Amino acid sequence: MNDKLVVGIADMKMAQGSGMLVTYALGSCIGICFYDPMLKLAALLHIMLPLNLETGRKSPLKYADTGIRETLREMERRGAKRARVTAKIAGGAQMFAAITNSSISNIGQRNIAAVKETLAKLRIPIIADDTGKNYGRTLYFNAADGTMRIKSVNRGEWVW
Repeated sequence: MNDKLVVGIADMKMAQGSGMLVTYALGSCIGICFYDPMLKLAALLHIMLPLNLETGRKSPLKYADTGIRETLREMERRGAKRARVTAKIAGGAQMFAAITNSSISNIGQRNIAAVKETLAKLRIPIIADDTGKNYGRTLYFNAADGTMRIKSVNRGEWVW
């Protein structure tokens, strides 16, 4: 597909009307799909960590709290209305179960909690949730209709 935009780690991209946003290999990271159906404005954010504690707020897209806020600001600059925006989330897997350091092994769960808490504070409803478990995912987000498609090695493919 010519209009496929790849979203990297600590990255966000938008498409309007058509196009596919994709982020590969979500493990403990979370992909957050934002959609304003009236404008067919889609944004995909790939966060890596729950909270931005960096001085000067560097790399805001790397974190759930600042990345979500920055993405919503960008969508609103393009005409989106927060009351219409919905979210779909995927990722947050426990990829390091063999590691005994609990702060590393539960980063996926901490990311899930931070994403859900931030979206709730901002009154953005989560209408699809494919988080947790112990496997990676690739996420495709269609700007034409707001569908989120997940692919996972040895687990198949499903649509939200």
